[in-house]
Amino acid sequence: MDYKPFIRAHADELLGSLSALIQIPSVEGEPTPGAPYGAEVARCLQETLALCEKLGFRTVNMDNRVGWCEYGEGDEMIAVLGHLDVVPAGDDWQAAEPFSGEVKDGRIYGRGTMDDKGPTVAALYALAALKDAGFVPSRRVRILFGTNEETGCQDMVWYLEHGGEVPVMGFTPDGEYPIINGEKGIMNCTYARKFSQTGDCRLTRFEGGTASNVSPAYAVAELTCPADWAGKIEAEKVTVTPIEGGLRIEAAGISAHGSTPEQGENAIGRLAMALSQLPLEGDLADCMAFLTDRIGMETRGESIGLAMRDELSGDLTVNLGVATFADDTLELTLSVRYPVTKTYDEAHPRMERAFSLGGFHETKMKHKAAIYMPPESELIQKLSKVYEEQTGDKAELKSIGGGTYAKSIPNLVAFGPIFPGDEIREHKPDEYMEVERLLQNAEILAAAMYELAK
Repeated sequence: MDYKPFIRAHADELLGSLSALIQIPSVEGEPTPGAPYGAEVARCLQETLALCEKLGFRTVNMDNRVGWCEYGEGDEMIAVLGHLDVVPAGDDWQAAEPFSGEVKDGRIYGRGTMDDKGPTVAALYALAALKDAGFVPSRRVRILFGTNEETGCQDMVWYLEHGGEVPVMGFTPDGEYPIINGEKGIMNCTYARKFSQTGDCRLTRFEGGTASNVSPAYAVAELTCPADWAGKIEAEKVTVTPIEGGLRIEAAGISAHGSTPEQGENAIGRLAMALSQLPLEGDLADCMAFLTDRIGMETRGESIGLAMRDELSGDLTVNLGVATFADDTLELTLSVRYPVTKTYDEAHPRMERAFSLGGFHETKMKHKAAIYMPPESELIQKLSKVYEEQTGDKAELKSIGGGTYAKSIPNLVAFGPIFPGDEIREHKPDEYMEVERLLQNAEILAAAMYELAK
């Protein structure tokens, strides 16, 4: 089936449609009636569905949370899941304005070009190319437009809870090529311990980190204590400064993504280890000893009895991402990524028991189960065939510690849009996508939809 001429002939139209959507700053905003994730996010969904109708597809809008266009007939449905919400623009844009959708020098710039408006619009024009070529699918093809991927994926929770159809198979173009067929399970959790502080030495400040999925590069503690305690701490990348009534202890680390904490150095763990060199007493001494002995600078959970691995995705990882101290209560927020063949029921009880032995109790838990699609499955076989035919390269399968949108609906894997060796540019200043890569994605996604739906 010759669908590629349509994609190339409509390249300018594709770019214009994408540019118009990039110009809508669809960052999550205040919920209002009819706009649960903010007015701009809802507007972006409405404009996308209007584009779908212009291209001749039937559409559905579910409460401005999720929308879709659909093509074909049949009892079964295959899905392409993309999202229209974006992260904030941030600073340091130089090549173009973040919501300009400007096309220059063979690139289209703007927040969302790579993640995920660009690939989503490419998928839409890919489906239009199949329709134009006269393709009659045996399975309905549905392109789903999500609106809350960047801040929790509650859009797809809502979709499933309100009768949204589950596809028999499909993919989301928000990862990497060739195919991500395994994603570790993720436990983002918070544990708290309240101190009973007595005596002359008291902890008044302990904080570090910004998010559970980032290894912290800085942490700081302040204590009321004798000034001569400053000489008791000997540690690299730790600074001790006398302050009125006590000491300030600062620890430096190296930031890394929470899925690969071994690539960084955890400043919170380093800070706890430094404090443990002081003659602390009572609950404070116990707490710092727990952090030092059971977590410290470890990234695989060995000392809390959580270590596990598989051959497909490697070791479980633990990232102590955030620490805060208030009202004599220390809170720790962690991100744990467990291997693709393991389960929450294997990992969570061990985690909870270890922290309870340290005097902590769990206050929050957000879990995303691991996903793994075997190489012999129909979905992986067909996507592998498509990738190899379209690129001439072998379809190597990947298992990752991060999470893609594929976790939000059953029977999906991540497929594209980033090619091996290309720079990963989402969430960065001057986000862009090469026009040629955008068109290549449209061609590959058209082939994938054809293969899954025929």
